[in-house]
Amino acid sequence: MGKFILSVDQSTQGTKALLFDDKGSLLCRTDKPHRQIINDKGWVEHDLNEIYANTLQVVKDLVSKAGIDKGEIVALGISNQRETSACWSKQTGEPLYNDIVWQCSRGAAICEGLEKQGYSETVYRKTGIKLSPYFPAAKLAWIFQNVAGVSERSKAGEIAAGTIDSWLVWKLTNGERHQTDYSNASRTQLFNINSLEWDEDLLKIFGLDKRCMAEVTDSDGDFGMTDFEGWLDRKIPICGVLGDSHGALFGQGCLNTGMIKATYGTGSSIMMNTGENPVFSDAGIVTSLAWKIGGKVNYVLEGNINYTGAVITWLKDDVKLIASPGETESLARAAKRNDHTYLVPAFSGLGAPYWDSHASACIVGMTRSTGKNEIVKAALDCIVYQITDIVEAMRSSSGITISGLRVDGGPTRNKYLMQFQSDMLNIPVRVPDAEELSGIGAAYCAGISAGLYGDDVFKNLKRTLYVPDMAGSERKNLYDGWKNAVTKSR
Repeated sequence: MGKFILSVDQSTQGTKALLFDDKGSLLCRTDKPHRQIINDKGWVEHDLNEIYANTLQVVKDLVSKAGIDKGEIVALGISNQRETSACWSKQTGEPLYNDIVWQCSRGAAICEGLEKQGYSETVYRKTGIKLSPYFPAAKLAWIFQNVAGVSERSKAGEIAAGTIDSWLVWKLTNGERHQTDYSNASRTQLFNINSLEWDEDLLKIFGLDKRCMAEVTDSDGDFGMTDFEGWLDRKIPICGVLGDSHGALFGQGCLNTGMIKATYGTGSSIMMNTGENPVFSDAGIVTSLAWKIGGKVNYVLEGNINYTGAVITWLKDDVKLIASPGETESLARAAKRNDHTYLVPAFSGLGAPYWDSHASACIVGMTRSTGKNEIVKAALDCIVYQITDIVEAMRSSSGITISGLRVDGGPTRNKYLMQFQSDMLNIPVRVPDAEELSGIGAAYCAGISAGLYGDDVFKNLKRTLYVPDMAGSERKNLYDGWKNAVTKSR
């Protein structure tokens, strides 16, 4: 009999199920997208019941596609889109509102009000995170203030709130467990990363009730048992839960101080392991927990970007300059070398290191000869520039020498993009032979917790290396142009 680890990666655009053998090799993957619910205010939501139904379906599809005996699955790991916020009834298990997606800035007015009341420093000191509508605290506060009955019912202990991992754990365990892990908790802006607990002062500031919050569990801990609503003949443990970026950091093997990775997804998370002690920064990046694994907490510096892969989606779906993402590489290479068009993708404000929710997207530096190729190139380049902003902030804040960048996500297939990233950072960039690093990290975490894997599991990834090949003067001129373009958006 074989032994397999199952991983579910619930991301912004859809849900993936991944199957790994007893050596940690990825055998099979299935995907299912879900709707992006966007109104005329630019608010972004998902249907929680659709996400859960898709989770069940991709797992069933995976096992059918792989042709394995489902009785040989020994454990489940979960990775998830982190700051997306959910609220549901403990009595019925039904959502009380659509989840509010991390991209949605509807909590801006709440954050502005708290800033005027002088709470910004308190929030930052306790959480390592600057006050921002990006994080769940303001999103949940918006639900409590605007959805009828939620605030009142919370006082009776009837409401469960949290991130998508806690929603999936609740549903998969049939309401037996309301849990989250340390990585997800640290991103809510409600968790004290120094004392490692939900912070009563922060909950009060945002008008939330501690009884709504999930139990915080080690990332490799016990999250209950599931049989996927009777589909399995016996229940298996959920024993690895990580926010998607933390899962990618773990899957990339960035276990030591100074190791750094960038995930190229709908948005991007750039994350550096700073070890067992937090490093605080005033350069627009945040301090969070990497995880609590093996009983030990690791911290990270992190910067988040709202639009990276989503810029490519914008090119395809909104302005219709491309029919598929695969076209972008050849178009960028065909662009005029002397064109200096910049795209600043502040469609819902700017994330790290600027944290300006009022910034507007703009295209800067066009000439009469600027065309399709040049705009596509500018869209790819803006991904690189945004990541460069954050890595430079990490260098200056930590004083740690960064010797290389490990990357993951669909856009890393683009050779133009990866070479330009290496050139702008002036360090090697390493691209693994697998894209699914978030799900891989959750699977490795669960497999190690279940006793199936050892530390040698991290050796499974093979990597393509990109090294810098740009003159320092050209690098500086290009990056100065980017900085100038950003000022035009603010």
